[in-house]
Amino acid sequence: MLNKIKSELLNLGLKFISVDEKIVRMILETNPSNINEIVILPAVKLVMKKILKKLENKRIYGRVYNGELNNVKVSVIRSLIGAPNCAIAVECLKRCKTKIIIRLDVCGGIENVESKINIGDILIPQSVYCDDGTSPQYIREHPSLANDLECITNPLSKFQNLLTGNQTIFISQPNKHLKDLLLEVGNSLFPNKVKQVKLWGTDGMFCESLDFIRALQSINIQAIDMESSILFLLGKLYNLKTASILSVTDLPGDSKYDLLASKEIHPDMENGIDYAIRILIKALPKFKSSLLN
Repeated sequence: MLNKIKSELLNLGLKFISVDEKIVRMILETNPSNINEIVILPAVKLVMKKILKKLENKRIYGRVYNGELNNVKVSVIRSLIGAPNCAIAVECLKRCKTKIIIRLDVCGGIENVESKINIGDILIPQSVYCDDGTSPQYIREHPSLANDLECITNPLSKFQNLLTGNQTIFISQPNKHLKDLLLEVGNSLFPNKVKQVKLWGTDGMFCESLDFIRALQSINIQAIDMESSILFLLGKLYNLKTASILSVTDLPGDSKYDLLASKEIHPDMENGIDYAIRILIKALPKFKSSLLN
């Protein structure tokens, strides 16, 4: 009887809010009006904690932390790890007044002949190869996306028989203006640490076999992460300005600093995260100006 009463009261309340507001309240545990135009979207707890330490005039609304960075109002929301979690967060943000979403987080680095990637480097993706499992679902439901995106045959097919997974890899891109602003500010602060890269999006955190690494190296991929691919794709689909700024915390395939092999933490691992946060904070007033364009 008590559960029935609770259910009836809940349904009565739902009659007075829109479906969009219901979704935001259910997932982010707050009203859409509490979310700012600029959202910072980390995935891992360490990065979230570091950002919140910098956040001034902090207010908490469910899963949303509001405040100011460099006198710019922002919301900080932890997406949690993986493309499905990131997609859920973006689905909420498209139902709010949010216009800019910046993923500030960590990634794995891939060394290749074109450039050496070190732990602590700051990587700003110019494109992401969508080998996650979520992006294809959106492309299936919105076929027009496929006409607007470049694609390649999965390079792993040159190294092993692909029994499953994505045979075709679509390529998503960030907002060029935001990406260029991050590069400009990053190079002014840390000229030897910031690199513009091609990124590979994946769902398998510990599936970087030697064949996989070789496949990425064959097309000059320099980094791997799990959220940027779907963030950029949904940014295009929902007309949201998106970008990522990532710190390298491990080197898949490296004998010393692969997470599966390493027994030590590189001294620059946390420094890189701190550098990325400094770059974003300095760039935020420029981002705010871009809202007027």
